[in-house]
Parts: sequence; C-alpha cells; structure tokens
Amino acid sequence: MAPNLRLYNTLTRSKDDFVPIDERNVRLYVCGPTVYDYAHIGNARPIIVFDLLFRLLRHLYGTDAVTYVRNITDVDDKINARAARDYPDLPHNDAIREVTAKTEAQFHADIRALGVLMPEDVNEAGQPPRFVEPRATEHIDEMRMIIERLIERGAAYVAEEHVLFSVAAMQNLPKVPKYGAFSKRSLDELLSGARVDVAPYKRDPMDFVLWKPSGPQDPAWPSPAGIATPGRPGWHIECSAMSWRHLVKAFETRLSCADPTEREIFDIHGGGIDLVFPHHENEIAQSCCAFDTPRMANVWMHNGFLQVEGEKMSKSLGNFFTIHDLLKDWPGEVLRFNMLRTHYRQPIDWTAKGLEESEKTLDRWYDLAGDGSSAALSPQIVEALSDDLNTPKMLAELHALDGQGAHAELGANLRALGFLTEGAAAWKARKQATLGIDPAIVEALIAARREARATKNWSESDRIRDELAALGVVVKDNKDGTSTWEVAR
Repeated sequence: MAPNLRLYNTLTRSKDDFVPIDERNVRLYVCGPTVYDYAHIGNARPIIVFDLLFRLLRHLYGTDAVTYVRNITDVDDKINARAARDYPDLPHNDAIREVTAKTEAQFHADIRALGVLMPEDVNEAGQPPRFVEPRATEHIDEMRMIIERLIERGAAYVAEEHVLFSVAAMQNLPKVPKYGAFSKRSLDELLSGARVDVAPYKRDPMDFVLWKPSGPQDPAWPSPAGIATPGRPGWHIECSAMSWRHLVKAFETRLSCADPTEREIFDIHGGGIDLVFPHHENEIAQSCCAFDTPRMANVWMHNGFLQVEGEKMSKSLGNFFTIHDLLKDWPGEVLRFNMLRTHYRQPIDWTAKGLEESEKTLDRWYDLAGDGSSAALSPQIVEALSDDLNTPKMLAELHALDGQGAHAELGANLRALGFLTEGAAAWKARKQATLGIDPAIVEALIAARREARATKNWSESDRIRDELAALGVVVKDNKDGTSTWEVAR
C-alpha cells in the first residue's frame, strides 16, 4: 500500500496526494546556495525543511529508493566581485576557486551544526549515490547541450555573442506549458512586475540570458552555438542542467514508468518562495522546451519568507544574521527546532524569545531522552509530517510523548528528526562553555549556599543565589532538600 503523503504543489496551487513516477526511484531537487559569503539564516530554512522531507521520504519509501540533489552555485557575478576584492593578487580563476572552496566549507560546517544530513551520511560505497551535491562548474557540458537543443528547437537565439531564451517562441511550441503559467501571471503582468535587463540585442524584454561572453576578469569556458568568444552560463540554466544530469540522465536505465515522456520529468523540485519567478519559471521554460515535456517536475514546493523580530531582514536595519553568527550564541539544534515550529509554507518571525523557548524545550528533552542510540519515527509523527510537513502538529505529538512519559520513544523520534546528536552531558557542558560558565565554581557556590541554608543563614543563602544569578545560573530547590541548577539566558 502506497504511503498517504500529501504535499502542497505550487504548480496546482493545491494540496495533492504525492504519487511518485517510480516508487523505487523517488527524486528530489532543491536549489542550494551561491557560495560567495556566509549563508544567512533565511538560507537555512530550505536546507532544514527539505532535509526533513528527505528524511520522511526515506522512511516512507526506503533508504535506497530516494535520491536528493542539492546544488552548489559556484559561478556567479557576486563570486567574481568577492574574488577580486579578497584576492586581488591572484589570477582571477584561482581567486574564484579560493572564494568558492572557502565559502563552501563554511557552509557545510554551518549546516552540519543544524543537524541536516550530508552526502557522506547516506551514501554507501559501491552503491548509486542517494545524496548528490553537484557544483555548477562541473556541469558546463550539460548546460551547453541544453542550450544547443533550445537553439535547434527555435526556443533560443544568438545575439552579440549571447544566447537568449525566446519567450515568444516558447508560446508557439505545442506540448510545453505557456510562459507564466507556473507563477500564474500573464506576460504583461510579468513584464510590469519584473526587473528585466534592457539590452539592444534582445528580441523581447522578457527574453533571458542562457549564456554570455566573459570579460578578462570572469571565468570562461568554450561557448555553445559556434560563438568564438569564451563565456559563462546564466543562472537559470545551471539548475536545469544539474537536475537533468542527476535526476533524469542518471536514471535512464533504471526508471520504471508507463509513460515514456515521464522519463524526462522528476518528482519534486523545492526552494524558497522568492524563486518562483523568475528562477523556477525560467527553469521550467528551459527544461520543457529542450526536452519537449509538459512539466519539468511533478511537484513544486516552496518555503515561506523569514523575518527578524517582525521586520524584513536587512543589513541596513542591523538585523541581518548569518547561520555562522547565530551558532556562536545558540546550538545548531536550537536553530533547527525554532525553524520547525512554524509550518514551512508560512512566513516565519525569527525572534530571540522564540529561540529561548526552543532551547528550553530541547534542554528538557536532552535531560529526559538525550542518552540513547535508537532512531525511529512513530506512526503519529509520520502522520503529522505526511500532511504537507505539518511540523507544528509533529511538535505537538512530541510534547504528547513527553507528557505520557514515553521518553525512550521521544528520544528515538527526535534522533530520526535530526535532534539529540550528542549525549545529555555533552549538550549541557557545551552550553555552559558557550556562556563562559565554570561548573566547578557553580557547584562550590551551591555547596556554600546549601550550608548557609542548613544553618538558617538566609541572608548568606540569598547573597549566593544572587551571585549565581549574576553568573547566568538558575538554582532550583527540590522537595528532597537537594538543589539543581541550569543555565539561564
């Protein structure tokens, strides 16, 4: 019996039953980071959301039946600018490699702290990879191939050493969707609401760049379509190429589907809501026109925007936070938990109060269930997540397990969801170290306070309590005469 998974599909604007093309080969693509600087906390939302979806799909269909592709964009004008700024004395291509290698390593370190699965966590030697993290610069051949196909079909043209996608030509191709159908806007609406590059070589203002010539300070590869000047790809073509290579081409001999046209389509494409237009609209246009298909992916999922303390995150407002910055003050699991308290499609308000509440809950759950190794999802947790990743309901079910005293089951679920990645003692010790608290000093003060209370020296007891509070420690006096303590924010 197929799992009862329902997902909201941006393509249909409805929550539908998920029916994979081939249950033995469920395929998911998510737009990853552009590696030119530390990723901000908004970038963490799709990373966490689609990590959770990947975990759920693996539970429902089997660990060998799901392939996840999350790309790395390592060719971009922002990368070029950062390379020129940070490494002015290096040849430009070497400077670009320095920027992308350094930033990718920073990104991996940061998101691993968020409890997300990494390729090395799921891939097995000698088996087809189940988690692929392709770099754009490793797929130039696939980009050129798609561009050549688009030119052959009349959906792209060469102008002044650029290759541009022709929106008007797409409208005349019979099988492919109309441009704008995905974002549910007419061409006039798209043109009036979009920031489009005005260039004299464009046939139409809505046409977009597939390939452009490189300047002396830009990375460059041999151009398609007989263009003599070396060039570089546009942004949109990168994801079409990488998703095709790893979720279509890689499965051409092992995919079982009744309709042959579905061989050029994969199951789920994800990303932030800001990518609906133009990025995902343009991906669909390129891929459908190149491979003559009515869809690029069957299901499109998009997470909502993130605000900070009720305002749009902005450097000018002083509320711009990178994952790296936040990890200096908060454990990664707290960031993960806080992100999942809001349903992924809803806007999220990132607040200090929310982080404090999330940390308090995890402190309790580490105390109750932090020491163990089992990892498994209970039916009620699966049911909640199978309703379009209903994480508020998932967390309510976890709290119910806590209330029932089912702490072993609670721990198993938390580990399967990317939490409890360390033991309870390690969790507590790391938190203390982060806040500069010396447990030996705290224990000595608590012992002195215990002695003061025993001799009914209440003023000294209160003085020591105040001293502990100044250190960031809250003391709890238990009914049996003992005292415990915890770190306060």
